[in-house]
Amino acid sequence: MAPNIQRFQSIPLPESDNRIRCALLGCGMMGQEHISYIMGYSAEIRIDYLCDPFDGSLEKAQKIMKDFSGDPIAEKHNPCILTDEQELLHHAEDIDLLVIASPNYLHTPTLLKWGQHDLTILVEKPVAVSKEQHDELRSISSSPDWKARLWVAMEYRYIPAIAKLLSLIPEIGDLKMVTIRENRYPFLHKIGKWNRDREKTGDTLVEKCCHFFDLFRLITGQEAVLPKVRALAQRGLNYLDEPREFETPIIDSAYVTLPFRSPKGCKWSSTIGCLELCMFSEGSRHQEEIIVTGTKGRLEAYLPENKVYFFERPCRQKWNDRSVPPPKDSIRQHVFDCSNVREIHSIENEIPTHGGYHYSSTAIEWYHLLKEMQQYRECGTFNPHVSLEDGLRAVELGIEATSKLVNDLEEDDE
Repeated sequence: MAPNIQRFQSIPLPESDNRIRCALLGCGMMGQEHISYIMGYSAEIRIDYLCDPFDGSLEKAQKIMKDFSGDPIAEKHNPCILTDEQELLHHAEDIDLLVIASPNYLHTPTLLKWGQHDLTILVEKPVAVSKEQHDELRSISSSPDWKARLWVAMEYRYIPAIAKLLSLIPEIGDLKMVTIRENRYPFLHKIGKWNRDREKTGDTLVEKCCHFFDLFRLITGQEAVLPKVRALAQRGLNYLDEPREFETPIIDSAYVTLPFRSPKGCKWSSTIGCLELCMFSEGSRHQEEIIVTGTKGRLEAYLPENKVYFFERPCRQKWNDRSVPPPKDSIRQHVFDCSNVREIHSIENEIPTHGGYHYSSTAIEWYHLLKEMQQYRECGTFNPHVSLEDGLRAVELGIEATSKLVNDLEEDDE
């Protein structure tokens, strides 16, 4: 189901329609979420094409557009409906922005086709599902034939509590530990169950966790030491009531540890990270937890609580007797309520306000993407918040972690 759509007051459209011309390739759950936010920015962008091979997805996408309330501009525009990507490719010169929200294994092949055209692409994560796709995309995107401007959809960066945590990192001293934990329900049903197929998703540490590997890189500002990445995982715990269709089930839970490259002089104290994933923990108090610890303090972000807790370590004056634990009043605590999305992101203008699936972060992603596209029109410069290199690095970590599963696909040791 697409997110609930609320009223949005848009800016009057000038007589000449100079809005960004957008095409959606893939109209499933994520495509529908993108459509709901595009409609909220309809003074700046219009949807000219919807493309998906499945009629049901196209019908749901059109219904979101039809049911959108509060903007007569949007209601007057009807997109062209297509069922084949090749048909859409014939219209490449009439498209300013392509949104790729197709199944994961199609992202790289689609990028290789569309990357040769002078347009902007917003591609859903992951940008690749295998080392072969990763390497081919990296190679071709650096060739002279590559013309597209690319932005990878990593909307977790814009979740209000995560954005607030990022802004507070300078307050905790030298960063030493990062823990990211997700407690959630199993993957939802997709058409053809493609998200249960390891070959089509890259497996869970690529499909789901590239978001978190992107956050590890963003939080630390460092690269993980790939040869030292380690992982444990469990498979076959979900979907036991369904017929078994794949020889090897996808990962349902995992631990991944990541050491980061240490600055000079930090031989024994470089930053370390730990990812914990459990996809059979419906009803957990927190779905996502991000804990960042530095030499001067600690930050804890919790979702869906959408709050950040900041703890400052006690100084010597407040904790003088080190033979006993620190007095309670020696530890300063600050709590930040991150429910006001515009305030967290310092946005003065109105933005679409529905929560969607990602705590309104997709609205912020679109806000910045549209600003960059406008800047490109005016100045010829485009600076994506999440570049293709960022997307490839996140996939690289997922692939590496999956290859390092010490307990995966092996018989028990006797």
